[in-house]
Amino acid sequence: MRKTALFLIAMTACSSLMAQQLGQAELSELKASFNNDGYAKSIHNIISTTKGIKALAYNPSAVQGTDDFFKYSVNVSGITDQKSSGRCWMFTSMNHLRPVVMKKYNVKNFDFSHNYSYFWDILEKANLFLENVIATSDKPFGDRAVDNLFQSPVGDGGVWNLFYNIGEKYGVVPADVMPETEQSNSTGQFLGIVNERLRKGGYEIRQVYEKALKVMSSGVSGDPHRNAEKVKMETLKDVYRVLAICLGEPPAEFTWKYRDNDGNIKTVKTTPQEFYKSIVPADYNAKDYVMIMNDPTREYYKIYEIDNYRNTIEGINWTYLNLPNDVIKKAAVASIKDGEPMYASCDVGKQSNTAGGVGYMDPGIYNFGQLFGINLDMDKKARILTRQSGSSHAMLIVAVDTDDNDKPLKWKFENSWGPQAGKGGYLIFTDKWFDEYMFRIVINRKYLDKNTVKALDQKPVMLPAWDYMF
Repeated sequence: MRKTALFLIAMTACSSLMAQQLGQAELSELKASFNNDGYAKSIHNIISTTKGIKALAYNPSAVQGTDDFFKYSVNVSGITDQKSSGRCWMFTSMNHLRPVVMKKYNVKNFDFSHNYSYFWDILEKANLFLENVIATSDKPFGDRAVDNLFQSPVGDGGVWNLFYNIGEKYGVVPADVMPETEQSNSTGQFLGIVNERLRKGGYEIRQVYEKALKVMSSGVSGDPHRNAEKVKMETLKDVYRVLAICLGEPPAEFTWKYRDNDGNIKTVKTTPQEFYKSIVPADYNAKDYVMIMNDPTREYYKIYEIDNYRNTIEGINWTYLNLPNDVIKKAAVASIKDGEPMYASCDVGKQSNTAGGVGYMDPGIYNFGQLFGINLDMDKKARILTRQSGSSHAMLIVAVDTDDNDKPLKWKFENSWGPQAGKGGYLIFTDKWFDEYMFRIVINRKYLDKNTVKALDQKPVMLPAWDYMF
């Protein structure tokens, strides 16, 4: 053991000593490697004068023969549009529930107010941030936990458990009860103001504790926590003010009028919480609906929890069971066969053509390596560890096509980028793309096999909020 440690120390020292700058010899070698390559010189003339590398790397053969016919699909109706916001997780979670509401109220179309839920999500995230500042007030700036907090106090991003937390606490409302605003459709500017106010409040809270330590060192007692909570509430008042100005105030109760498929005009008068309870299935809870994930960098059949990844103080954290892809696919096919779509998240920007009228995803759709004459091959594990790939977008899985042995061939997403993106708002992805770029699915545990259900009983392994996968 001692020899191994000494060897590693020696290697580290040697690596530092052996580090070399790019000198004339190295630059000459690099230059020659390019100038002696006829293909590189030729392709330079093409790429340097053509707009769009993706168009040149596009492989049409990957799309040929692909149809929009699926053996199994669920009932969906209408495409939503998250506009210039990062609320895909919220739209996808609500899209999962929309068919339930349409069936219950006998209507052709329905959508939730994303603006209503978004208001509460940001306010709760602001409170969580400030409470986390209080909890880490004994740590200095430069500590990774503190720096991670202040790097992005609140944001649009999230996963299914955040929607669940807000729904359980504040309920939901129909879209026309609290419509979208210009700021909810394009969130960057007002979120910048919210985060600026939160950083100011967070800094003031840390000053309260710093001052209290100095006072206490002189022998005088005080209550820094009480003073910090005062600063927190003053900060939250300003955050609420900005949210109310930009998004409007959420209603405590509402009246919703609608016309059903039989032409009858009906009225529902209720609260957001009661409306939520009336439309979610009986088993819509954090025990029956679980997040499963394919992460080849970690052990399968283990549960992982991301520390402090939630929006409400009392809500559930982001927790998932890591599984092989073949196990995930089997459960996903069972869910679709039973008519239930699934919340899913993936690396949507990799090997995908989401242009209007196309909407196709396959690992071979762009040959960037072939175009440039370089090797870009990495497996999923390597891409994750090097940050080359990670989940970036949530959508709803609504269909799967299988072969004669019921093995998946291709799948379909219902997206939330409006009907102008993809094939009328939908994206088709091959089973090979699933293997490489699909990450997480929220699924009812009744579709999981016995071994997987048994694995759900174990204690989660806690991961930090800055983990490479999140």
